[in-house]
Amino acid sequence: MAQRVRRRSYSLRNSMINPAGYHPSQLKFYVILLPLVLFMLLPIVFIISNAFKPLAELFAYPPRFFVVNPTLKNFVDLFALMSTSDVPVSRYFFNSVAITAVSVCASILVSTTAAYALSKKRFRLKKALFTINTVALMFVPVAVTIPRFLVIVRLGLIDTFAVHILPALAMPVGVFLMKQFADGIPDELIEAAQIDGASDLAIYRRIILPMIRPAIATIAILTFQATWNNAETSALYINHESLKTFAFYLTTLTSTASGANVVAGQGMAAAATLIMFMPNLLMFILLQSQVMSTMSHSGIR
Repeated sequence: MAQRVRRRSYSLRNSMINPAGYHPSQLKFYVILLPLVLFMLLPIVFIISNAFKPLAELFAYPPRFFVVNPTLKNFVDLFALMSTSDVPVSRYFFNSVAITAVSVCASILVSTTAAYALSKKRFRLKKALFTINTVALMFVPVAVTIPRFLVIVRLGLIDTFAVHILPALAMPVGVFLMKQFADGIPDELIEAAQIDGASDLAIYRRIILPMIRPAIATIAILTFQATWNNAETSALYINHESLKTFAFYLTTLTSTASGANVVAGQGMAAAATLIMFMPNLLMFILLQSQVMSTMSHSGIR
C-alpha cells in the first residue's frame, strides 16, 4: 500500500513538472523562449530575404530587413554568368559533393575509432595524447595556416583531391566530443563483450557506434559545414581549375562580377550565399534530433 502511494505521488509530481497537455504554468516559458527563437531566426530570414531583393532594395538607405518586391533576377543573372564558365559548373559541384561526402565519412571513422581507443583501451601515453588533442582546441585555423601549408607541401599534396580531405580529418573537437560520449558507456558492457569473445572490431561496430550515434550526427554536421563552405583550400593549394570546389567558384564568380559591375555583383552574391547556405540548413534539419540528444547528454555529464 505504501509503495502504491509513493508511486502515485511520484506520478503526480512528474505530471506537474512535465504535463502531457498545455498547462497555464507553461505560459512563462513561452514568454521567454518565443522572443529568443524569433531572434535566432533573424539571420536565416535575412539570408533568404536578401537573395530575392531587387538591386534598388539591396542598396536602399536605410537598409530594409525584409524584401518588399521579391524577384528572381539575382538567380537568373547568376546562372547566366555560370554558363559562360570555361570549366562546366557541374564539375565544381561534383567536386564539392564528392569531397564533402568523403570528408564526413572519413572524419567520423577517425573520430570514433580514436575515441574508442582513448576511452576504453589501456596503453601508454593515452592521457598525453588526449591532452594534446584538447590543447589543439585552442588554436583557431588562421593560427596554423603557415604550418599547415608547409606540411602539405612536404607531403606533396598540392593540386590533389587529398588536400581537400586530409586536413579535415585533424578535427580535435570531433575526437573530444566522441571521447566524452564513449566515457558514458559502462566499462562492464565492454568487459562482458570481451568475455563472450567479441573482438575490438565487433565491440566498435555493435556497441560503440550505436551508443554514440547522437555525437556522430553532430560531427557529421560540423564536418559538412566546414567542408562544403571551404573555399580557402582551393585558393591556397589548388592551381588546376578542374580540382576546385563549388564554394570557391561562387566566391570568385561573384567577386569578378563585382569588379566589373558592383551593383549587379551584389545581387548575384546574395543569391550565391543562399545557394551555399541551403545544404547546411537541410543537413541540420535532418539531424537536429540527434544534435539535441548530444547537447542534453553533454549537460548531464
